[in-house]
Amino acid sequence: MNTIDLTPLYRSTIGFDRFGTLLNSALGAEKNTSGGYPPYNIEVVSDDRYAITVAVAGFEESDIDIQVENGTLTIQGKQAEANKDARYLHQGIANRAFERKFTLADHVEVTGAQLRNGLLTLNLVREVPEAMKPRKISINGSENVLEHSGKEKAA
Repeated sequence: MNTIDLTPLYRSTIGFDRFGTLLNSALGAEKNTSGGYPPYNIEVVSDDRYAITVAVAGFEESDIDIQVENGTLTIQGKQAEANKDARYLHQGIANRAFERKFTLADHVEVTGAQLRNGLLTLNLVREVPEAMKPRKISINGSENVLEHSGKEKAA
């Protein structure tokens, strides 16, 4: 397994602990996935809008569970028991259960999901709170300047 030493980053930054965990989980994610099933696309719709499209042919809405917990979007699919008496000459349609996980950045929320023509599309939006958006600080006159105490002045 590949490991990356983030010690130099931690020496000069504060609050990036989650970044190291995210990086390690991304490097190890290939081992935990089910061979790329089901296939998916991640699309940038606009600056703060994204869409994830997952190919879920054969699944109905009741077969799919979508959850967001602690910044992780999880999509699970499990179909009802198939007809065991069926005799196939060839069975190429995957009817197996799946689980796909996506790590969401801070302030990214899932706003909706649609299932149409075997494609599950999730809409995501990044909504940065007003308190975190850049703001302009105006420079006022001397009336807002704090006065220093007179103790520092020599007599």
